Amino acid sequence: MTAVMIRYKVKPEEVERNLELIRAVYEEMEAARPEGLRYATFRLEDGVSFVDLVAMEHGPQALSGLQAFGRFRSTLDERCDEPPTITDLTEVGSFRFP
Repeated sequence: MTAVMIRYKVKPEEVERNLELIRAVYEEMEAARPEGLRYATFRLEDGVSFVDLVAMEHGPQALSGLQAFGRFRSTLDERCDEPPTITDLTEVGSFRFP
């Protein structure tokens, strides 16, 4: 399983647009139910920073095949104050997560 953490910071005026695009991604994930994909998004206390935790059993195609994710990703650079940084994760342990 591949697991990554993605952190980025959007411009204050882009927060609502970012949230709308994120919600659309989750709506499509709920409908499509891509196998082997676990995904969680968190908004940090500053209100403009976001962290995604992603675990993929079958690689990124489960996520990249979603149209809503394509729309989200296609405009991410213009919404960001700080571009996404991706960190590979190695699970040491977990309890009821995700």
